[in-house]
Amino acid sequence: MALILRRGDEVEVCSKQVGFVGSYYAATVITNIGNHSYAVRYKNLVSEEDQSQPLTEIVAADELRPMPPKVSATEFSLYDAVDAYDNDGWWVGTISGKRGSNQYYVFFNTYGVEILYPLSRLRPHL
Repeated sequence: MALILRRGDEVEVCSKQVGFVGSYYAATVITNIGNHSYAVRYKNLVSEEDQSQPLTEIVAADELRPMPPKVSATEFSLYDAVDAYDNDGWWVGTISGKRGSNQYYVFFNTYGVEILYPLSRLRPHL
């Protein structure tokens, strides 16, 4: 069953652009333009032409998902699937290690890199 979104719905857009694959960005639906596409306005990305304006873009319905529920994790285990907040978006990765009580190494398979994040910038991947 296809997801029907309406003006004002909060969503995340899954980027398919090279260098951004596996990342999700918060946006609001502006309108359903038909043909399985929506116009969205990003919350944290700005227009290249006018950096004071939020980026607005037309995206395919299969690039959208409802905003995930706020789930606060107190810890993660090795190999847990997580989203790490970086560069204004959420990036899908896997817990690959832990340092101290609240810092985790996240491995991003798409890019072959491992980065250390505080717990506050991680969420369970849904």
